[in-house]
Amino acid sequence: MVEEIKPDGQPNEELLTFPTAYPIKVVGRRSDTLRATIDAIVREHVPDLADDQISERASKEQHFLAITYTINAQSKEQIVALANALQANKDVIMLI
Repeated sequence: MVEEIKPDGQPNEELLTFPTAYPIKVVGRRSDTLRATIDAIVREHVPDLADDQISERASKEQHFLAITYTINAQSKEQIVALANALQANKDVIMLI
């Protein structure tokens, strides 16, 4: 379970209970290496990721690729570490 602290110092309601299915969408410019690069980053943080937990969709003009990973998140720290690693990659335009 994750608790956030409100400005008055009191904890908010629990936001997530772990483990939980947690979707992360990564958007980047289409390239020959984008999918492999992003998959490697995600698998570094989520080694038990199965292929059926990944989906992708190209933009209408085929310039961008959106890849959705539904991970089995074990902790808030795991999610934050994964998000930071993805955002640090130059190929990632947006993370949702």
